[in-house]
Amino acid sequence: MYIKNDRAEDVKITYIGGGSRGWAWNLMSDLAVEDQMSGTVTLYDIDIEAARNNVIIGERLQEAGGEKNFCYHACGNLREALQGADFVVISILPGTFEEMEYDVHYPEKYGIYQSVGDTAGPGGIFRALRTLPMYVEIANAIKEVSPDAWVINYTNPMGACVRMLYEVFTDIKAFGCCHEVFGTQELLAHLAETEYGVDKIDRREIEVNVQGLNHFTWIKEAAYKGKDLFPLYAKAADKYRDGLEYEEGRSWLNSYFANANCVKFDLFRRFGLIAAAGDRHLAEFCPGWYLKDPEVVKGYKFSLTPVSWRKENLKKLLEKSRKRVSGEEEVKIEPSGEEGVRQMKAIAGLGSYITNVNMPNRGQIRNIEDGVVVETNAVFSCNSVRPVVTGDMEKNIMELTRPHIYTQNAVVEACMKQSLKPAFKAFASEALVCLPIKEAEELFEGMVRGTSKYLGYYTE
Repeated sequence: MYIKNDRAEDVKITYIGGGSRGWAWNLMSDLAVEDQMSGTVTLYDIDIEAARNNVIIGERLQEAGGEKNFCYHACGNLREALQGADFVVISILPGTFEEMEYDVHYPEKYGIYQSVGDTAGPGGIFRALRTLPMYVEIANAIKEVSPDAWVINYTNPMGACVRMLYEVFTDIKAFGCCHEVFGTQELLAHLAETEYGVDKIDRREIEVNVQGLNHFTWIKEAAYKGKDLFPLYAKAADKYRDGLEYEEGRSWLNSYFANANCVKFDLFRRFGLIAAAGDRHLAEFCPGWYLKDPEVVKGYKFSLTPVSWRKENLKKLLEKSRKRVSGEEEVKIEPSGEEGVRQMKAIAGLGSYITNVNMPNRGQIRNIEDGVVVETNAVFSCNSVRPVVTGDMEKNIMELTRPHIYTQNAVVEACMKQSLKPAFKAFASEALVCLPIKEAEELFEGMVRGTSKYLGYYTE
C-alpha cells in the first residue's frame, strides 16, 4: 500500500469469512463507490465456493460503481490469503444455525429467554466457546504471515474475540467494530430534529462520548453543534416511556430487529445515562428486568429473535447469491452505513476522525482492569488508532457491568486452558441464569451436547 495523489493505491484487504452474504456484501458495496482507494480483496472462507461466488458479486459491484478500483479473488488457504495484507477483516459464523438454535432456545426449557444470544447470556458464552479456538488459529496465522496488518473484527461476541487476538499475539493491531452506537446517534438526531426544527441531521453530527462493553455501551456526553442533548433525552425518556418509533414502515411488530426504545428510556430513568445499543442487546445484560418471559418482552416492545427466522433468511440469501452470480438478478450497490472503509482510509493516511471501537483497556476506563476489551471512542489517523480516555464508569452501571467482565475473562481463560471449567463458573453466575446449581449444571451439560461438534478443542 502506498499514497499517491491523495489516494491509497495497491491496498491489500484479506477478508476472513469471505463467503458471507451479509458483512462481505456490505464491504464490497462500500468499496464499489470509494474513489480514494484501490487494490485487491482476497476472500478466504472454509466454504470456497461461497467465496468464489462473492468474487463474481464483488466484480459486478465494481462495474455498477463505475470505478473498477478493486479486484477480487478467492483463496482456500488462510496463510496464503494473508500474504501481504494491509488490512484483515474477520466476520465468521462459529458453527451453524443448528448450534445457535441450541444457544438460544434450549435454555427456554429452564425459563431463560434470550433476544439475541450472541454476546451475553448462555448463548453468548457458548458462542464464545465455539469461536475462540478459531481466533487462536487466526491470530497465530496473522502473527506468522502479516504481523503489521491492521485487523478489523465484526464477529460476536465482540469483546472476547478481540481479547483472544491480543492474548495470542500481543502486538497485533486489532479493533472491533459495532454499529449499535450509530442507532442511538440516529435516535438522538431524530429528537434534535424535532426539538430544533431541523429537516435532517446526519447521525455523525451527534457528538458522543461512549464507554462500556460491546452491546452494553453507555453515552456519558451527547451534543449537537455544541448543544447538550441530555436534557432533551431526559424529557424524551419520560414522555415516551411507553415507546417511540420513528422509522417509517419499520416497527417492532413487523421486524425482529426493531424496537420502540422502551428499554433505553427505562435504563435512562434508572441511571441517568444513555444506553447506546439496541433494546434486544441491552436487555440481555440486565438481571431479568426485561426478559422474564415473552409477555414482559412484548410489554417493552421488542422481540425474541427466533433462530428459525435466521434459517429461513439464510435460504433467501443463498437464493439471492445464486441469482446474482447467474445474472438473473441485477447487482445493486447498497451503502452499508458501516465505518470500515473510512477507518481504512484514515489508517492509510487519508485524514483522521473519531468513532467508537472495541480495544483492550489501557486506562481509557479507569475503574476497569487493563486487558479487558472495552468500547470507547478512538482517534483514527495515519497508522494509528488511539482510544479516548473516558474516566471512571459510574458506580451503579459498573455493578451491572462487572459480571460481564467476569464472563469475558472466563471464556478467554477457558480457551487458553482448553478447559470448560472456567466457562461453567461464569455460566452459573451469569445475569440471566438464575437457577439452583444443579439445574445450572444440567443446562450447561445439555448445551455442551448441543454444540459438541465444535468443542473438541477443550480437553476437560
